[in-house]
Amino acid sequence: MPKFNIFLDSSALMAGAISESGAAHVLLNLGESKDIVLTVSELVILESERAMAKKSPGNLNDLRSLIKSSNLKIIENPSRKEVEANLYLIKDPNDVPILLAAIKAKVDYLATHNRKHFLDDPQVAERSGLRIGTPGDVLAWLRDNL
Repeated sequence: MPKFNIFLDSSALMAGAISESGAAHVLLNLGESKDIVLTVSELVILESERAMAKKSPGNLNDLRSLIKSSNLKIIENPSRKEVEANLYLIKDPNDVPILLAAIKAKVDYLATHNRKHFLDDPQVAERSGLRIGTPGDVLAWLRDNL
């Protein structure tokens, strides 16, 4: 059975820590059981911890525990030069490092809850060559492909 590689952005990682019944949490459980590979970048970890400390500090320890238990593959951030050369990929320049990390990791899917910059702009998936969807979309895709 193939091991699918799923990239989580900070919105998906945080959702998995906050809601134990959501699709993002199921993905984290699949990573913990090593049924799939979950990949994040260093920036995703940093963004997630920073946002969680600000928006939901009571869940920060849950996030940190899930980061450890979910067997996340943490990859380096792309260089500034790589980011600057790929600004055309997505409208928000702050999301370019996330998209580039997913591309470089050769993931099967990028899971996000970021509608404005990722999900509602089909050009992002087209330009990047990535499948991009919500954690629920990823679970449906996994079901169809296992």
